[in-house]
Amino acid sequence: MPYKIPQSLTTERLTLTKISIDDWPALHQFYKDIESTRYTTGRPLSEGESWRIVAALIGHWEIHGHGPYTLKLKDSNTVVGIVGLWYPGDWPEPEIMWSLIPGYSGKGYATEGAIAVREMAATYLPELRLISLIFEQNAASRKLALSLGATLEREFSFRDKTALIYRHLAPLNPREHNTRENTD
Repeated sequence: MPYKIPQSLTTERLTLTKISIDDWPALHQFYKDIESTRYTTGRPLSEGESWRIVAALIGHWEIHGHGPYTLKLKDSNTVVGIVGLWYPGDWPEPEIMWSLIPGYSGKGYATEGAIAVREMAATYLPELRLISLIFEQNAASRKLALSLGATLEREFSFRDKTALIYRHLAPLNPREHNTRENTD
């Protein structure tokens, strides 16, 4: 299946690349951390479990023709997290998701990456009405969704927890934040 979106994007400080199994060792730093996984997997994961999660993220690209990107610092190629499109089987709608490796929060990387993804999606997949599915207690993600201009749409029960749907609006000008696509 050909991919429906670019396999990489760049922003002022970041490179977003189609997730690869080579990114797994760095991403395991997120998946093994108790605080990082509180609102995602619900618990720290073993190496084998996190490898399978990264394999699922890669598989998302093959199933949907789009998916999450590995978020890397442009100047050093350091992996700082994941941001991108996500629509697993039990999700209500496609979403913009983000997760940062411990030590990289509070620097604006998730915001910068999510804006790039939103702009790219408006150009390549304008038919998608994107959400972010956020558990009620996840104050940091709720704050980020609001800073991106998303609005709280509804509350519902998801995986035995209270979840919130934040609706993202497509940007008026898809190039407003100077995101560049790479065609590799």
